[in-house]
Amino acid sequence: MGFQDFIPLILIFAIMYFLLIRPQQKKVKQHQNMVASLRRGDQVVTQGGLMGKVTKVKEENEIEVEVADGVKVRVVQNTIAQVLSKTEPAKDK
Repeated sequence: MGFQDFIPLILIFAIMYFLLIRPQQKKVKQHQNMVASLRRGDQVVTQGGLMGKVTKVKEENEIEVEVADGVKVRVVQNTIAQVLSKTEPAKDK
């Protein structure tokens, strides 16, 4: 009635960590890196399903997305679900 009783509990926790918790943390980190690397000209999809082009990246954790000609909306950066096409950074001359 000692350590042997806790072995199944420890095994269950280890399995849950490697199958559930760790992959979720990795996915969150990838999303944060994607959002942090957004720049003007990127084609994005929001979680609401809007597709558009990033026209301005603001400091207050929001971006401006052009969804149609002349139609711009402000979007919170963390609501970007996917980056469809990435623009290349400007080259120094």
